[in-house]
Amino acid sequence: MHPLIGVDLKRFVRDYRRAHPPAHDLAVLLQSVEYPANVGSIFRLADGAGVTELVLSGITPTPPNATIDKVGRFKSLRLPWRYEADPVAAVEGLKAGGYHVVAVELTDDAAPYHAYAYPPKTCLVVGHEDHGVTKATLAVCDAAVFIPMYGKGLSLNVHVALAVVLYHIRQL
Repeated sequence: MHPLIGVDLKRFVRDYRRAHPPAHDLAVLLQSVEYPANVGSIFRLADGAGVTELVLSGITPTPPNATIDKVGRFKSLRLPWRYEADPVAAVEGLKAGGYHVVAVELTDDAAPYHAYAYPPKTCLVVGHEDHGVTKATLAVCDAAVFIPMYGKGLSLNVHVALAVVLYHIRQL
């Protein structure tokens, strides 16, 4: 076993993508994700998971931003993204575009992320690092999913939680 680098790595990734085309059109909405390092991580994650659109809203910082660019490895230059101040309007616009909108949030009626039936066109919503997705934004989402926690912590970092759910959907 040897690690892949250079041309071999590029061929490996290309061949895998050709053999396993994605079954879902995925978008992501960041509702007031405050810390630029998390936003940068999400740009890199969204690129890796093949997200078609990233929507930044509320107080979420936007590129160009030194931390977003460094952590995100400048994926903001190649990934389609836009800023919309009002997250509720952003959700309504995504729904008008045919997306089923799912909050990654702990709610009283959230389903475990692995038990939810994600439609072919899904947008995941993640919220502020401390406060989560607001009640107003949750009210216009179609559903919510959560990640079961087995330790003492009650939740994961926002970009880690998003990664768990995005890559789960990619394997469906």
